[in-house]
Amino acid sequence: MSPAATSAGSQAYNELDASKLVITKNTKPSPVPAIEDRKDIYGSKCTDHMITATWRSSTGWEAPELKPYGPLPLMPTSSVLHYATECFEGIKAYRGYDGKLRLLRPSKNAERMLMSCLRVSLPGFPPAEFEKLIYALLAIDGPRWLPASESGSFIYLRPTMIGTQQQLGVQTPNEAMLFIIATYLPPMDAPADRHGARLGGEAKARGFNQILWLYGPEQFCTEAGASNFFVVWRTREGKTQLVTAPLDDKLILAGVTRSAVLGLARERMADDLEVVERKYSISEVMEAHVEGRLLEMFASGTAYFICPISSITHDEYNAVVPVGDDGKGGPVTEGVKSLLRGVVFGTEDHPYAVVVAEQE
Repeated sequence: MSPAATSAGSQAYNELDASKLVITKNTKPSPVPAIEDRKDIYGSKCTDHMITATWRSSTGWEAPELKPYGPLPLMPTSSVLHYATECFEGIKAYRGYDGKLRLLRPSKNAERMLMSCLRVSLPGFPPAEFEKLIYALLAIDGPRWLPASESGSFIYLRPTMIGTQQQLGVQTPNEAMLFIIATYLPPMDAPADRHGARLGGEAKARGFNQILWLYGPEQFCTEAGASNFFVVWRTREGKTQLVTAPLDDKLILAGVTRSAVLGLARERMADDLEVVERKYSISEVMEAHVEGRLLEMFASGTAYFICPISSITHDEYNAVVPVGDDGKGGPVTEGVKSLLRGVVFGTEDHPYAVVVAEQE
């Protein structure tokens, strides 16, 4: 039984079940925008179909539907509109150079989505069934919206859960809806998008791209915006380390890309690089720069993939690290990114990548 719900009386409680998916195909599909025209519709033009599934506390999940993309039926008193009872995930599907469509560790997204739902008192579900619904949408819309001719590109999926109970008042919703949509997003890991990080609310006004969040009186480094943050430095003993904040205190996002970065670095770069997950302060970062030991910085995430960071400013001290004339970052940043690209685009055979079976 779902950890977020119980059955009511003698009524059977239904778990989310992807095998019950009802498919209604779009008879008037939208034109697929040409690559050169997509910059004007990023995040707004969705694929032909979406997945929806409704839940009630008394009976559980109804059969999920794959149907034409369109408006959602929401009453003005729906709890999501007043109390923000919602959560979402972000997933990319990648078109490989071999023509296959892949996801990066989708089971991690499913587990994280479940955790998010339970935290905000939305219903639970079997993560494997959620994952199957992702595959179902891609199986139908993938071949048309991310064709084999567009190898090396991606499409973005946004699974979302919202509370739909039609009643004002702060309470655990007794009705909810899961929906999954897909759209195009711009590639944010390009050299032109490399980041400078700034501590403080004036970041944008002063020409910085992102904020590095610090925690506690120790000013521990946590995340760059909503992305995981990494530094590469040389210790005073001469050892090169890839360092990022740990997950044990649940302070930072358990990024799917983060976990892949750490895993690949440990597998493929361990001879020259020590991978470290620990708390570290902004003072340590700045000291490393002053002493010439700060080598590289980058952010990772579903949207950013691997994005080099060229500078970071704290208390008016600006620490700059080289990212190369092409802006691709230093050898560790570029190496990690190359490994990860190989996995998602099919030039590296690795269990982190899951191939999606598509309809002809």
